[in-house]
Amino acid sequence: MAEKEEQSGVEQLGQNNWSRPPRKRHGWLLWIVVFLFAGVTAVVLYAIHKSEETAAAEQKARQRARPTVTVTVAGAKKGDIGIYVDAIGTVTPVYTSTITAQASGVITAVHYREGEQVKEGDPLIDIDPRPYQAQVEEAEGTLDRDTNLLAQAKMDLDRYRVAWARNSINKQQLDDQEKLVLQDEGTVKNDQGVVDLNKVNLSYCHIVSPIAGRVGLRLVDPGNVVQANGTTPLVVITQMQPITVIFAIAEDALPQVVTRMRKARTLPVEAWNRDSTVQLSTGKLFTLDNQIDTTTGTLKLRAMFDNKKGELFPNQFVNTRLLVDTQTGVTLIPSAAVQHNGDTAFVYTIAGGQAKQTTVTTGVTDKGMTAVTGIEPGDAVATSSFDKLQNGSAVTISKNAQAPANPNRGSAP
Repeated sequence: MAEKEEQSGVEQLGQNNWSRPPRKRHGWLLWIVVFLFAGVTAVVLYAIHKSEETAAAEQKARQRARPTVTVTVAGAKKGDIGIYVDAIGTVTPVYTSTITAQASGVITAVHYREGEQVKEGDPLIDIDPRPYQAQVEEAEGTLDRDTNLLAQAKMDLDRYRVAWARNSINKQQLDDQEKLVLQDEGTVKNDQGVVDLNKVNLSYCHIVSPIAGRVGLRLVDPGNVVQANGTTPLVVITQMQPITVIFAIAEDALPQVVTRMRKARTLPVEAWNRDSTVQLSTGKLFTLDNQIDTTTGTLKLRAMFDNKKGELFPNQFVNTRLLVDTQTGVTLIPSAAVQHNGDTAFVYTIAGGQAKQTTVTTGVTDKGMTAVTGIEPGDAVATSSFDKLQNGSAVTISKNAQAPANPNRGSAP
């Protein structure tokens, strides 16, 4: 019985030992997993490091292989820039005189030369004055006759007054003589008017310039017969100095112009040629029209120019620039330096022999210069070779330190 119990205990002990997992086998598995994880991690880190080294080496190789770009540069500077309102205008003379005949007759002389400058009172055309001179003489003869009749009537009146004082005549004779004198005075006055009228008609035979200006092409010749009050012009004279330009601005710009006029009184106006490449003259705003054109939403303005050199010609189309404000203390760079990538404006700043792409915000442009923010005065910006430049490009500066200014003229931002 005891042997059976002992054998049963041994069997039970054996069963317990087989069912418990061995401790040493689990420890080795854990270490194997740790070693495998560490190895994989090391391989991954090594691969990442090699990839970074390869990328850096490729970048350095690309930089070494990238050629040096030669550029022209310009320095950003601090200054003032004007804000202009641009418009299309027409050169309009202050005075234009179209002279027609006020006397009928044959033209005897043409004193002017085509295209010459004349002064006020200079002779232009003569019409045969003999018929009008004869009328003047006839009227003067009638005036002399009636003047003497008046003098005779006045002498008779004086005699009648003496006789009336002596009671030699009746009152009716005196009264009749007084009225006769008044009638003769009226006749003399009428005769004088006829003489004056005929003298005026005679003066129409000698035509002089009513204004100082330039004479146009000759329209009549000696020997031509003209009629009084005809519609055919004999000569056209246009004042050249001073001269005006009429232009129209949008009604939205009117408050800015009016406000500036109240402060500055006079606003400078520039006149440029048709393609805005040459400035013709500089004047000042003279006046504004009294109402806005509802069909176009514009207001007409007139500017006055001295035109001493004759740069502006009547009826010439010009581009006008009205200065309405001035921005002071802004950063200015050549407009040619500004590049665009969609709606983003940028420049290439040059420092340490490298180009750096810098985003800027552009403002007013005037005479090839643009106001910007995003860079500082004194920064050097590239003005050429944009097709070769990239961010980080190695550059050399050309001897031409300043690129030609952008021909684009001023405009509001």
